Amino acid sequence: MFSITVRDHIMVAHSFRGEVFGPAQRMHGATFVVDATFRRAELDADNIVVDIGLATQELHAVLGELNYRNLDEEPAFAGINTSTEFLAKVIADRLVDRVHAGALGEGARGLGGITVTLHESHVASASYERTL
Repeated sequence: MFSITVRDHIMVAHSFRGEVFGPAQRMHGATFVVDATFRRAELDADNIVVDIGLATQELHAVLGELNYRNLDEEPAFAGINTSTEFLAKVIADRLVDRVHAGALGEGARGLGGITVTLHESHVASASYERTL
């Protein structure tokens, strides 16, 4: 399996419901380093997994929809705990939508999977992996 990874970051505000979250139930900020890994079994006709420039551009566009937002105020997240794990899935799903729309080029249609990892700090991260 071949893969490439591109990286960006987001800064959000949010709060959680539930005792398990302790003080994070209050409004707080979070900064995440975001890695998006694109996978495929065989390289495309250009001997690449996906165009790194387009992958970087589309990750940045997806994150732009979340960056500097209070996620508690976003209609798409009403009543949802926007945990790190949940946000990894949202970002992966939105990247897959862009692949299907052709935003990463025709060669990207041969991708087998995408993994998105959100790094909360140098010691903690969460990932979501999905197939295409």
